[in-house]
This record gives sequence, structure tokens and C-alpha cells, in this order.
Amino acid sequence: MTFSLVARCAETGMFGLAISSSSPAVAARCSFARAGVGAVASQNVTDPSLGPLTLDLMERGKTAPQAIEAMTTKAKFIEYRQVLAVDTAGRTAIHSGPNSLGIWTQAQAENVASGGNLLANDGVPQAIVDGFLSASGHIGDRLIAAMRAGLAAGGEAGPVHSAGMKIVDKVSWPVADLRCDWTEDCPIEAIATAWDIYKPQLDAYVQRALDPREAPSYGVPGDE
Repeated sequence: MTFSLVARCAETGMFGLAISSSSPAVAARCSFARAGVGAVASQNVTDPSLGPLTLDLMERGKTAPQAIEAMTTKAKFIEYRQVLAVDTAGRTAIHSGPNSLGIWTQAQAENVASGGNLLANDGVPQAIVDGFLSASGHIGDRLIAAMRAGLAAGGEAGPVHSAGMKIVDKVSWPVADLRCDWTEDCPIEAIATAWDIYKPQLDAYVQRALDPREAPSYGVPGDE
């Protein structure tokens, strides 16, 4: 039904996550990240409050494993929830409750964790982790590479229809928050196309927010 990864760039300190599902608008409910704190994916059976809760716990000084453990004591119906987290030191943690749908499989390494349910096979999360670790460049490029690797390894047992990618850096808002809420085509490729367009403009959008006096033009008619 859903597969995702949370990740940290060891070189830049950026956090990011990517997620895809057969359900609509998965990224709207399941993707959370906070600059200087970490990234969290919450999925099947989804409770969107668990993302901010886990980030709050990490912001107060808990490691990802400590935050996930504390989250499980505070959340309702935790036996139905699945949550992944990565922190500022690249530590990762995963919770999967016994009442969540389907068979859950997962994989972890330094700076990256992946998990999924109702997948084509149990090797998909490891393929996602390996895809992230073997890719290079911007964390956005690596997140796309990881999701493509998961899809190539089989992805979900059925077709996926929505996807999203979120990246945070030094500012209080996501520097990239790309979503495909529904398509009959491949939502991961829709996100990849959006990223190819957005990536060259990312820094300019941040600059426009910080100091529009130094911002480049939009390059659209009337603003050359």
C-alpha cells in the first residue's frame, strides 16, 4: 500500500523523505521534516499527528530511536501505526505495529531508513536504501534514485497512484515539497519531472524569501 524512505545528507545536513502509495495524496498525510531536527514518515494505518510529535521529541534532544520509543507511549492505537525517523546524527528508527495492514518489511543504514507494506516482495526497502546510498549529488537526486530503485525492485503489489518528496535545509519551511496526489501513470516519475524543473530554481526561491532585493528575476513575460 505504501513505501517510503527518510534520509539525511551527511555533507549538507539537509533532511528529506520520499513516499509513494496506491492511496491518494499520500504525501499530504505522511511526510514530515524539520530543518536541524530530522525527517519522519508516518504511514499505514496513518495518523498524521505522529510526524510532528516525533519531530518535537527529537527537537527536545531525543535521538531517533528514543523519539520513536517515546512516541509509542504517547500515541493512540500505536499497534496500527508505522513510523520511520532519522535524526541529526544519521541515526534511524522504525516502528511497525502488529495491526497495520499487510506484511511490513524494512531496511536501515546510517542516514537512511525505508519501509513498506503490501509490497511486491520483501526486498523493496533494501533496494530503496541501496539506491539512496549508491546515488550521488543533491539529496533530492538521491531520493528520486532511491524511489526508482524501489519501483524497479517491484514496488507495491499493485499500482501506485500518488507520491511526494520533501526536503528541508536551514530555513523554517521546506525548500522543496513536491507532490503528485493522483495519477493513472507513474507518480514517482511525475515527482522526478517536477524535481528536474524545480531543482535549478530552488536556491532562487529561498533567496526571494530571505531578501527579495537580491533575488533573481522569475524569467517570465513581464519580469525579464
